Amino acid sequence: MSIWFILLYQPLVNLLILFYQILGQNLGIAIISLTLAIRFLLTPLTAPSMRAAEKMKKLAPQLEKLKKKHGKDKQALAQAQMELYRQNGINPAAGCLPQIIQVIILIALFQAFNQVLRQDGDVITKLNEVLYPPLQFTSERMIKTKFLYLDLTVPDMIKLPFKIFFIDKLPGIFLIAAAAIQFYTSKMMIPAAKAIEKKAKKTPEVQDDLGAAMQTQMLYMMPLMTLIIGFKFPSGLVLYWLTFSLFMFVQQLRLSKNAKNQQNH
Repeated sequence: MSIWFILLYQPLVNLLILFYQILGQNLGIAIISLTLAIRFLLTPLTAPSMRAAEKMKKLAPQLEKLKKKHGKDKQALAQAQMELYRQNGINPAAGCLPQIIQVIILIALFQAFNQVLRQDGDVITKLNEVLYPPLQFTSERMIKTKFLYLDLTVPDMIKLPFKIFFIDKLPGIFLIAAAAIQFYTSKMMIPAAKAIEKKAKKTPEVQDDLGAAMQTQMLYMMPLMTLIIGFKFPSGLVLYWLTFSLFMFVQQLRLSKNAKNQQNH
């Protein structure tokens, strides 16, 4: 067995089934509970990088002044920026490790949910091969996959009674909500995307224009990708992504509110 299997994949599958068994065999609530548990555990890693991002927003005017002061001298600009970060207690690379860890856990969770949400008939047999003995199923009954109007094994789609421009299915409520919350969270994290783009157009550096344009495009591309990918993924994964995005939204909202309160005082 690989380290990936022993340290990440197997524990996450077992945690999901543990929540399922102790929460009335409701897979939807189990997915929400596992997602929140993971997010709370990751908070000590993610919170510092989010606070650093809030500080970076406040430094935007000073960074703009440094850019004008040093002009095309990139080396002097980089040194001045690093000194400004140091004076304000910001490590620009601090968010890298938490992001990497989040991606690794996201992949493991994705595989864990896929294991549980398979529609083939021998899902229980395959699950028992992964589960620790106390959690193993003693019968071949299928896992209950209904949650509200969702069947968590199939995509969150609403079937239309007629076709509109050759489309007979539309994204469901959970899928739309996940994309919308992701959009607003991104907008909170990049509040000045349009302003940055306008400022970049006034500078001679082409890289500024490209960087600002990419920043603005990501604001719209990620929610759109969520909708596109959600068309293919089981709605159980969409439920996870919605819970994940909602947690991030609330966390970012609180950080922004605290930053404003500190600024007012």
